[in-house]
Amino acid sequence: MKEYIVIYEWTGQNYSAYAPDLPGCVAAGDTLQETEQLMKGAIELYIESIKEMKQPVPEPITQARPIMVAA
Repeated sequence: MKEYIVIYEWTGQNYSAYAPDLPGCVAAGDTLQETEQLMKGAIELYIESIKEMKQPVPEPITQARPIMVAA
């Protein structure tokens, strides 16, 4: 099992998501929950495709933490 960071963004109409460690692996949905489910499927397909091409699966190296500032 590997754990990849996924970035979620509200576009004003829906949510989009991407995994920085998996270039081109993206998903979009109407809700955050839907987008998360779609992104999980996208990551699974991405990794399956990489394995079929006999290429190494990228290691998850991105880290994310929130930083609180006065705004």
